[in-house]
Amino acid sequence: MKEADDIERVWADLVQLARLSLLGKERDVQVFIRRLANRYKQRSPELADNLSKLLREANSQGSLLRGTAVESIPVDLDSRLQLARPEYPVHLDFEPHWEPLLQEQIEQLVSERIREEELYKENLHPTRTALFTGPPGVGKTLAARWIARRLGRPLVLLDLAAVMSSFLGRTGNNVRNILDYAKGLPCVLLLDEFDAIAKRRDDDTEVGELKRLVTVLLQEIDNWPGKSLLIAATNHKELLDPAVWRRFEAIIEFGMPSLDDARRTVELHLGEMGQQWGAILATTLQGLSYADIERLIRRARREAVIQGTPLDEKLRRVIHDRVGNLKKTDRADLALSLVQAGLSQREAHEWTGVSRDTIRKHQEVRS
Repeated sequence: MKEADDIERVWADLVQLARLSLLGKERDVQVFIRRLANRYKQRSPELADNLSKLLREANSQGSLLRGTAVESIPVDLDSRLQLARPEYPVHLDFEPHWEPLLQEQIEQLVSERIREEELYKENLHPTRTALFTGPPGVGKTLAARWIARRLGRPLVLLDLAAVMSSFLGRTGNNVRNILDYAKGLPCVLLLDEFDAIAKRRDDDTEVGELKRLVTVLLQEIDNWPGKSLLIAATNHKELLDPAVWRRFEAIIEFGMPSLDDARRTVELHLGEMGQQWGAILATTLQGLSYADIERLIRRARREAVIQGTPLDEKLRRVIHDRVGNLKKTDRADLALSLVQAGLSQREAHEWTGVSRDTIRKHQEVRS
């Protein structure tokens, strides 16, 4: 009987904790957890210790972007809107996966911060600035968010294209204010659309004020303190000022997903149906970015729910639309790839419009 009462009490505690969390009552959550730690101190010392540890961590980290710190984020004088978007704590919808070399480079940034004391003892410091380059939708912002979450630090996202003001002097002040703010806060600062400013200095059509802003920005990167990690991201590395490249301690290139990466992305966003459709959709959507693949799959899922139709039907439509945008030779290559992914020649013909004879000829050429 006592055991049943204990289980019922634990359930009640979990429900109350969930209720407070969902209502966003952070202070009440902390009070309740402290009460639980005291209640379980005798019955389960290990559980009580873990709860107390969580409270200590929340008090040391959770204050980073609460209260005064949030209110002090610089705002634009005209719009009174915050110039940067803070995220803390950082949440991810899924655990990202990158190809091995890229994964190693990203994890290196995290490892250096975690073991920074060891580096300091050897008169070294963790990487302070990094430049992420690559086409849109390949995971640059996601990587910055993942790093911030792993480090337990806020992500402060500054879209440089968004802070460009018609008053150039004010743009300079906006950028300087954000940089000064980030210097004083242990965080991950992401300068998105970096080329919006960094590409302009060699452009003869731009006025001197903007060129001076680029110079100031580069000086800030040179002298960036070790307290925060500054990450700049660009979709157009070819537009960057040549002087930019040597300013960053780490340069990480993000590429388009490989066939295996595309398959993992499909499986991730399709859940149980991922195994059935992973190889086929990955083959069809190869050449698209992670973001584009996710967008197409999410749209298919939404349409299936709203229209009350099987998801399989909507996924076939994704393939049909993709095929319709391909050249004839590319459709033939896709048809062969679909056969290799597990479809019959008849099914590949139905989905791509490529005749079975053409598919067989392609097989003979490839074999």
